[in-house]
Amino acid sequence: MNRRTFAQSIAAAAVAAASPRLPAAPSAPASPSFPLSVMLWTVFTDLPFEERLAKVAEAGYNKVQLVGEYNARHWTQADFDRANAARKRLGIEFDATAGLRNGVADPATRDAFLAELKEALTPMETLGCPAMIVLSGDVVPGLSREAQHAASIETLKRAAALVEGRQIDGQPVRLLLECIHVEERPKYFLTSANEAIEIVRAVNHPQVQFLYDIFHEQMGFGNLIEKLDKHIDVIGLIHIADVPGRHEPGTGEINYGNIYKKLAQLNYRHNVAMEFLPVGDPVATLRAARALA
Repeated sequence: MNRRTFAQSIAAAAVAAASPRLPAAPSAPASPSFPLSVMLWTVFTDLPFEERLAKVAEAGYNKVQLVGEYNARHWTQADFDRANAARKRLGIEFDATAGLRNGVADPATRDAFLAELKEALTPMETLGCPAMIVLSGDVVPGLSREAQHAASIETLKRAAALVEGRQIDGQPVRLLLECIHVEERPKYFLTSANEAIEIVRAVNHPQVQFLYDIFHEQMGFGNLIEKLDKHIDVIGLIHIADVPGRHEPGTGEINYGNIYKKLAQLNYRHNVAMEFLPVGDPVATLRAARALA
């Protein structure tokens, strides 16, 4: 470098140092690699149905899961019309529902379960909702655990035949088997993810999958990420809440940051639904939970 070039470099550096430093342009918030949803029973329960949807949209979500709210007061066609108008106006999809009275683990109620599922397909189609959460039901006195396990497989095979090839709004109808920890429901039959996954694998049908409720599995067994690694192929929905208390991620013992990283690594593409009871303002809490994901 000669004397003239050196002098020019010094002058340029001085000008740069004297120039005001502008703040960097804010980067857009990253979107999760998997879609997010909200289980509606946990939030805004004091509001009319359409207003609840508006609050979910205000929090930044475009998917909602139901627990048979449309059965609570025997909705009329006008009620369905209002619900559909609201979700379309807000850009919301109903991605799953629950609320069947019968479970899959009692062979004595198998026919009732199948009839109820068949009947439920009509409101699911009306609402554009392609997935049904199914439960095992309670332990049956006098029936062995092996018998109820086998009954669950057989009932789900028959349910799979009922929905095979069926679509709602271009998506296959899916049945999502959920387990529940005994602390919440002491008499419930299916309490562990491992057994539920065994049942789903035995059914061996692409429209029958496992609903992995992180809250329930942490309460009973832990090893949350290991199960994701081993069984991501049959997991069709994930429910989110922290332990203890069923509150938002970050209030308890579960490292949801690591769980979300693992889901991204595994290329998980099904829904992750917030099913927690917010400690603070529900809209702000749901926004924060979305940001973490």
